[in-house]
Amino acid sequence: MKLDLKPAFNYPLHMQVTLEIPDDMAGRLVTQGQDPARAALEAVAIEGYRSAALSAYQTRRLLGFETRYELDGFLKAHNVWEHAYGIEDLEQDRQTLKLLESEGRLTQ
Repeated sequence: MKLDLKPAFNYPLHMQVTLEIPDDMAGRLVTQGQDPARAALEAVAIEGYRSAALSAYQTRRLLGFETRYELDGFLKAHNVWEHAYGIEDLEQDRQTLKLLESEGRLTQ
């Protein structure tokens, strides 16, 4: 039995993107000795993960990491935390504080 494993559509499995960045800005975006393509890929991965457009698994695949530990180390090195504290979190904490104050459960 022969299986045809071609995708149903003719989409590429990988996408290649070309960026044109002025030299004066490129020096600020990429550290000395760093591969500019890798720096751009990492920036896309970080933003994708932060915005929840990419899952941890997808981010790991995109970066070519074999384990979740590698991804965790990468995210930590770039100050990316699993659950960033956002406006919704602040509002929820504010409401909780109001409730605790009204119930007299806060100690000074």
